[in-house]
Amino acid sequence: MRVELIRRPEHSTAMSLLSPVVAIVLTVIAGFFIFAAVGVDPVVRGAPLGQRLEFGVEALYVYAIEPLTAWWSIQDLLIKAAPIILIAIGLSLCFRSNIWNIGAEGQLVAGAIAGSAVPILLPEFNGPLVLPVMILLGIAGGMAYGAIPALLKIRFGTNEILTSLMLVYVAQLFVDWLARGPWRNPEGFNFPDSRPFDGWQVFPVVLGDDVRLNLVFVLVAVVVAWFVLSRTLTGFQISALGAAPRAAAFAGFSQKRMVILTFVISGGLAGLAGISEVAGATGMLRTVVSPGYGFTAIIVAFLGRLNPVGILFAGLLLALTFIGGEGVQIALGVSDQITRVFQGMLLFFVLTCDTFVLYRLRFVRSRRATQAKETPRGSG
Repeated sequence: MRVELIRRPEHSTAMSLLSPVVAIVLTVIAGFFIFAAVGVDPVVRGAPLGQRLEFGVEALYVYAIEPLTAWWSIQDLLIKAAPIILIAIGLSLCFRSNIWNIGAEGQLVAGAIAGSAVPILLPEFNGPLVLPVMILLGIAGGMAYGAIPALLKIRFGTNEILTSLMLVYVAQLFVDWLARGPWRNPEGFNFPDSRPFDGWQVFPVVLGDDVRLNLVFVLVAVVVAWFVLSRTLTGFQISALGAAPRAAAFAGFSQKRMVILTFVISGGLAGLAGISEVAGATGMLRTVVSPGYGFTAIIVAFLGRLNPVGILFAGLLLALTFIGGEGVQIALGVSDQITRVFQGMLLFFVLTCDTFVLYRLRFVRSRRATQAKETPRGSG
């Protein structure tokens, strides 16, 4: 017997909207059992089931609920959500047009490097113009890095998934070399960091004690992306090329132009997220710019149904996994890899739920088994 996926002639809009909610619930349930299974001190042998379940409930509370109970942790949530949402909005444009940019993490790093060049190489340039210059250079750096896999695709037909992903590691190794080598702070006691940014070189605080200007960029990006996708011809071209590429080609929409456009826009937003990190929360260029925001944004884009408003809420949810992961690591001694486990489970459940929305299962008996069943016993 084999299992086949049969595409449904029509799929339920209500189930499409409910699919992310179901994925979140399944992730929480699976997370509870993971905490219950691995959370007890391994030195304690034969821990009773009740103790394990109690630990699972406590860990789940620390992971998902406790970060929402204090203002300082909510600020941290907004800080971590901002770069994720910026990147995810750019990626959603690519994914809507059936173009697969998997290298946003590298484009984030490229933007961080380009924007950091001014305060590192010209530390005396510290006036009102320095921050706009840093932002523009960060966006330009991300756009230029995003254009590389786009040009390779339209010129040589290379797979953009592979090229964009491999370029991530090139960017990460390059920033590691810069922070440890030519851009290392000579007064930093040999730590692999650049000189700290100060004055006009740092994003101003706009909310609370730590939430900075990049939160405003997020809100602007959400509104602009929603308007472009729902009210402009470019947005219609993006959706048409993804949903029906042959029909879009007959209508005169250029696939090559769309590859360049979406890669450049998504790279620019990733670059903006990169410079926002180094000129905001970090305040300097380090060997590691982000804890994987570029890859997390892929989950956010799909969880938000490739819709800017949905991405806004999905970004807050995924930012919660970073805050919660740090919380259970500090409070309960759980591995720091639990964040990636939760994010991976969430992506798995999102894709699984979407699959069942679009397809149904059909169980098909093998031909040999069918013949054996139909052949009378003793015949032949």
